[in-house]
Amino acid sequence: MKFFASLVMAAWMALPTGATAQGGGPATDLVVVELFTSQGCSSCPPADALLQQLTARPDVLPLALHVDYWDYIGWKDQFADPAHTRRQKGYAHEGGRQMVYTPQMIVNGQDDVVGADAMKLSETIEAHKARPSSVAMTIDGSQSGTGGVAVQLRRGDTAPVLSGPISVQLVRYAPLKTVDISRGELAGRRLDYANVVEQIDRVAEWDGQGTLQLTVTLTDTRPAALLVQQAPYGAILAAATLN
Repeated sequence: MKFFASLVMAAWMALPTGATAQGGGPATDLVVVELFTSQGCSSCPPADALLQQLTARPDVLPLALHVDYWDYIGWKDQFADPAHTRRQKGYAHEGGRQMVYTPQMIVNGQDDVVGADAMKLSETIEAHKARPSSVAMTIDGSQSGTGGVAVQLRRGDTAPVLSGPISVQLVRYAPLKTVDISRGELAGRRLDYANVVEQIDRVAEWDGQGTLQLTVTLTDTRPAALLVQQAPYGAILAAATLN
């Protein structure tokens, strides 16, 4: 089974892609994978590792959102944020699910994948890639040296009519963090966590009509991404890295 899973992952990583590499400047038309995880969750490390592997794909934006509801069992997650828990509960409400859990991956704000199911995740990502983009996003990073990035949003050429409210969110994250866990279910483990979300700010709201133009200010050198999402916790209509 492990050998088969490795073959699936190898084939997945070799899939052709058309986005600009995340390490080489802005990339648009990304599929967003949000992993809700916790350092206090014994079943989370395989999903954390899968998310780290996803960072090699230039057509995917993997984000780790650490939740706080396992902190009581002996280890307080250093990256946990109540806002991440609220976001996960918001997705559950929109999707008609009665509970939240870890590890859970949400793809483009719509489909959930349990745990570290690489095959299901690959299929879900490819299904989202095959759909026409609802929103066309243009990024002009020529001002990035001054901290400003010009962004333009408009309805995609083949997309149906858009209706608001649509939220434009700036995400700041750390590419890699390593933690030595001394208590709880993962006591004694040293674990790597990729693309750890540290901040999500709403920078604009759009009604989906006409063209929205805005300048996003980056106050530090942390990786940044922009999510365009049907508010409050609906489909992610577009996503791009900014640096």
